[in-house]
Amino acid sequence: MITFALGPAGTGKTFLSVATACRFLQAGTIDKIILTRPAVEAGENLGFLPGDLNQKVDPYLRPVYDALNECIGPEKTQEYISLTKIEIAPVAFMRGRTLSNAFIILDEAQNCTLAQLKMIMTRLGRNSRMCISGDSTQIDLDHGRSGLEKVVTLFKNTDQIGMVFFGKEDITRHPLVEVIVRKFEEL
Repeated sequence: MITFALGPAGTGKTFLSVATACRFLQAGTIDKIILTRPAVEAGENLGFLPGDLNQKVDPYLRPVYDALNECIGPEKTQEYISLTKIEIAPVAFMRGRTLSNAFIILDEAQNCTLAQLKMIMTRLGRNSRMCISGDSTQIDLDHGRSGLEKVVTLFKNTDQIGMVFFGKEDITRHPLVEVIVRKFEEL
């Protein structure tokens, strides 16, 4: 089963996917949570990042870590990471893998190309679920390179692939965020 969670900033797409994954993990329905996100920066390039793989991708996954810490607490999050019950898997290193008994979260999917989305979606193994979240108004790729809208259109009426569309009325952050989203739509 694959679920797309689509909508503007602040609607809880990341939080809801993480909360659902944690529920499945704690119930023993799956063995691990796999977190992935394209390593695309929002407008500015930070350049080379020192450290091992986890340290390099850590800044990109900070919103997911925030949600994990809120759902299960920082201690349990670190415990699950050290036990590899939570795995960080950069998009660039997913090819060739079969992800079984897992809940895969692809966050910020609007920054994936069509080829990357195909590659990630075809990693789905037995007894796995996948949540792909994104916001087509926050694309950081060059114009026309995002594959998210094409994939959503392609799989809109496909069995075992669900679509959840959030609107501005679903924003759960500060009330001003809804005003900001609406104003930027006017541009």
